Amino acid sequence: MRVMVVGGGGREHAIIRALKKSPKVDEIFALPGNGGIAADACCVPVKATDLAAVVSFAQQQKIEFAVVAPDDPLVMGMVDALEQIGVPCFGPNKNAAIIEGSKVFAKDLMKKYHIPTASYEVFTDLAAAEAYLNTVEAPIVVKADGLALGKGVTVAMTRQEAIGAIHSLMEDKVFGESGSRVVIEEYLTGPEVSVLTFTDGKVLVPMVSSMDHKRAYDGDEGPNTGGMGTVAPNPYYTAEIAERCRKEIFEPTVAAMNAEGRSFKGCLYFGLMLTPHGPKVIEYNCRFGDPETQVVLPLLQSDLLEIMMAVHDGRLSEVPVEFSNGAACCVIMASKGYPGKYAGGYPISLPADLSDLEAEVYSAGTKLQDGVLVNSGGRVLGVTAKADKLPQAIERAYAAVGRIHFENSYCRKDIGKRALAAMEV
Repeated sequence: MRVMVVGGGGREHAIIRALKKSPKVDEIFALPGNGGIAADACCVPVKATDLAAVVSFAQQQKIEFAVVAPDDPLVMGMVDALEQIGVPCFGPNKNAAIIEGSKVFAKDLMKKYHIPTASYEVFTDLAAAEAYLNTVEAPIVVKADGLALGKGVTVAMTRQEAIGAIHSLMEDKVFGESGSRVVIEEYLTGPEVSVLTFTDGKVLVPMVSSMDHKRAYDGDEGPNTGGMGTVAPNPYYTAEIAERCRKEIFEPTVAAMNAEGRSFKGCLYFGLMLTPHGPKVIEYNCRFGDPETQVVLPLLQSDLLEIMMAVHDGRLSEVPVEFSNGAACCVIMASKGYPGKYAGGYPISLPADLSDLEAEVYSAGTKLQDGVLVNSGGRVLGVTAKADKLPQAIERAYAAVGRIHFENSYCRKDIGKRALAAMEV
């Protein structure tokens, strides 16, 4: 089959590597892909958000199946546009992708269908939002309603910080129209868990749980990033909690979307907080998370294309979805200065083979410059290693990082440390 993957980051590279294992796949195109992905797929310089150009390419190349991976094209309706010309897709339609596209929609859905989440208020007026903030205690969470490159959330430790956040969203428009409406919500405490799931709108199958590390520096210090590393499985996510989440959160969400006439097919991501009062939803995503995908898919033992096609066809219950009992760790190698300003264009030295460490490298912010792989983004590489147990997976991932070099690179040295501490309790 001729398969197309829309997107160009580390998540897409992990998806492409998993799809390549399927005997049904003959050729994979990545739109736009990146320098490292070019070793595994044919990269086409078309923006992931250019709906017309993606549709035109799919028609010309007789694409037989498409995977739309990033949030922006999903929320814009790329799946609808491709399916209109007869290209079956993995990913939700526009009317279901709103579960990530609008925080207000997601919060109202949870309230209406009694899905556990933080209490909240919605504001379109700056003065009203500020007046409300003067009545509540910090810490408090401020969220832009729309998509904001994963950076539209402020966990304000003081009231002043919260007021600053609403001004930057609603007045300074740092994320454009995404900040026209804001959600101000209760601050929850407890371990965070990411759970990616496959769903065809009828059946929901959870993947292996994972733990993300959002802060830029060791010890969870520094600014928030798109994610500096992940481990899977998440030791806080016990079988008992998984069952509670299935009954109280996962299945009710699928049923709620169906009841709203917005049947969700694709990867539904649950960002959860395990609070003293039970698991609660922090956020939904309408797609695979990044860098969670880079630890979850390497543990998948079943055929990813088969699963994705079954999701599209509404027959997920008929195909096996099996994961290994092992563990994985992904360490992000970033450009020094990320998430602020950083320099690009430095050649990347990669070892030819990391199989002795059961490790592989996923390319995120890279490009080919005169045939040489160089860094071109903030998060440059995701270095993932597998093992039977988490401590060995972490050790292997860092050993692999030690064999990779580019100027001005940095990574956190404590990915998985919290998970290991939780395992010792």
